[in-house]
Amino acid sequence: MSETLSEKQPGTEVVKEKRLFSLDVYRGLVMTLLIAEAAGVYVALSELGPHWARVIAEQCMHPAWDGMRFWDLVQPAFMFIVGVSMVFSMRKRAAQGQKWSDRFAHILVRCFILFLLGTGLHCIYAGELVFELWNVLTQLSVTILIAFLIMELPFWVQLLISLALIGASDAAYRFILIAPYDQPFTPGENFGSYIDMLLMGHLNSDNWVAFNAIPSAAHTIWGVLAGRALVRTKDPIRGVLWITLFGLVAIGVGYGLDAIGYAPIIKRTCTGPFVLISGGWCLLALAAFYSLIDGLGFRFGGWIVAVVGMNSILIYMIAESFTYSWLNPKVGIFVVGWLTMAGVNEQLAVLVNALVVWLLLWLLCVWLYRRKVFVKI
Repeated sequence: MSETLSEKQPGTEVVKEKRLFSLDVYRGLVMTLLIAEAAGVYVALSELGPHWARVIAEQCMHPAWDGMRFWDLVQPAFMFIVGVSMVFSMRKRAAQGQKWSDRFAHILVRCFILFLLGTGLHCIYAGELVFELWNVLTQLSVTILIAFLIMELPFWVQLLISLALIGASDAAYRFILIAPYDQPFTPGENFGSYIDMLLMGHLNSDNWVAFNAIPSAAHTIWGVLAGRALVRTKDPIRGVLWITLFGLVAIGVGYGLDAIGYAPIIKRTCTGPFVLISGGWCLLALAAFYSLIDGLGFRFGGWIVAVVGMNSILIYMIAESFTYSWLNPKVGIFVVGWLTMAGVNEQLAVLVNALVVWLLLWLLCVWLYRRKVFVKI
């Protein structure tokens, strides 16, 4: 998906397209972190031994229930970046003469494919046919559709709708109390768990809920709003300032709601404070990437992660399908085997093996990029 800013040359009607390399880097960084998880890097770090390694590994894993760590920001960033990209993609399609109905048909097909990919991954995880809706791709299939349907409405209307989705979700947890799913902030006993029982007949062992697609739609909507702020203001700096202010306010309100006891910060059910805080950090990250890369021209080394984001869905499917269960142990036959024979500590050998698998996934992305192979949905 191409992300560009349109610039009219003085005295002409020619539109020059300037690619947002900052968004490529942002997306690529998120995907690079995700494939590192699939390669087993964080698990290997947690078992390495030194305190510093455990601290890093802990920040790259979700907390058991409430609280927030760095890793809790990765999925929101993925969904947020999709929203930003939608602005550029839909503007390009509109400029090519596509009607709204044609763009809507494209979005429907895209969401359907994402839904199939997401549910298909759950079948791969389980090793059998199952119907489960917890994967980020199934969540995206909902958030993209919601964001698209409202993306041509005025800015403040979209913002209010996003806040309404967060508020409606929180209200459902508080006021739709059907025993034994009548504990708003208790794992497996909340409204989201009730919806999962209705949809799938069972609960997630890690307490994720499919209903997260509703409040987390705010992340994709905010991505759309941030994209609009960059392309519709005469001065992009003004757009960056608005994005930064919006992000700071969201983070402040989120932590404030947690502090006054409105709701805890829980990613697994996407409580209001979590959505606000994580969305705020996504906004600040975009502002920082845009300012440094597209604003100040600091591009050194950005391609290293950008190439991973060029085939984000493809590399995600590859990483999630067989990396940890097949590629990691196969590579380990040689890497772990040789290192342990050489007297290297087993935990360190496992970490090196995970890093090698991570490198192989990255090299695959480089290979695809150099051959201009881009799988887009």
